[in-house]
Amino acid sequence: MEKLSFKIVKTCCKVSLLMGMLLFFQLSYGQYHFEPLQQLLTAAKKDLGKNYVCMVYKEGKIVFKQEEGDIKTNTQIPIAGSSKWLTAALVMTFVDQGKLSLDDKVSTYLPIFANYGKAYITIRQCLSHLTGIQSPPGIVNVLQKNKYATLEEEVNAFASKREIQDNPGMAFRYSNIGLNIAARILEVISKKQFDQLMAERIFRPLNMRNSSFYSNRAVNPSDGAVATAADYMNFLVMLLNKGVFNNRRILSEKAIEEMEKPETNLSMIQYAPAIANGYNYALGAWIIGANTNGATTTLASTGASGCYPWIDRCHNYAALIFEKSKTGDQKKEWYTQVKNTIDGILPGNCE
Repeated sequence: MEKLSFKIVKTCCKVSLLMGMLLFFQLSYGQYHFEPLQQLLTAAKKDLGKNYVCMVYKEGKIVFKQEEGDIKTNTQIPIAGSSKWLTAALVMTFVDQGKLSLDDKVSTYLPIFANYGKAYITIRQCLSHLTGIQSPPGIVNVLQKNKYATLEEEVNAFASKREIQDNPGMAFRYSNIGLNIAARILEVISKKQFDQLMAERIFRPLNMRNSSFYSNRAVNPSDGAVATAADYMNFLVMLLNKGVFNNRRILSEKAIEEMEKPETNLSMIQYAPAIANGYNYALGAWIIGANTNGATTTLASTGASGCYPWIDRCHNYAALIFEKSKTGDQKKEWYTQVKNTIDGILPGNCE
């Protein structure tokens, strides 16, 4: 009789545990109805391909995740231009410490720029593609392999071998120039390599264990990161939470606000990749949404390798799509449709 009672209790415990796990799953993933998003992703093989991962984070948890083909949330892939957001955040850790100001002249730290008539370029202009330094247009030039042995060598070439095409702060041309100059300044200030600084100040604090800027040639702070979707989501969560991740402050709220301010107007845009046509730029990211007062509500930092991460403050969520793309041909209309679908599922509070 005692053995029977014990079996009954044991069975009841198992059932209770199972019901508890089921309830947890329903609360975590069943609060919102993502069927429209699932249908859109499933039907998008022409635009998205067979290998991708899509994640949505809201209110402290992942509320949607879909993996297809070879890419999982822990698959490490090159993220191309999405690297720029990471580099901008790294610069802001130095701003928070008072080791530099966004409006400092580049030549204060890299005197070679003054020697070649580029003394008035600021760090802010570097982070927003407003240096005015000549850059060949086109995504092919952005993605070309680095021929330099070190970041120092590359940045010195920007100073000595590239002409000033526009006055600094007047014209926007998307390229690898500005972010790489800013990254070299961090190396000079800290006397550490860029990839080491990124590991110490961004990747480790954010538990981005499978992310790296390592390269056997010159490190590329603009386009050279490899990361997983899960890792990059941690970065987005930090931004969404105004600088805090796992109850640890990574960036100040002021730094986050600075990163989200528009640095351009549309009349300044001389070259932008097709996926960003019609958008203004902040620091390391595109402004893809604003409220009626003009304040930034949504930012994205796209990568031509097939990465599209964004945060939306109106609907209070972070999301990303990572795919395998070798063409750099991302379709703006399709990503806009994905975002609009998510926005229709998650409640918003912006006017």
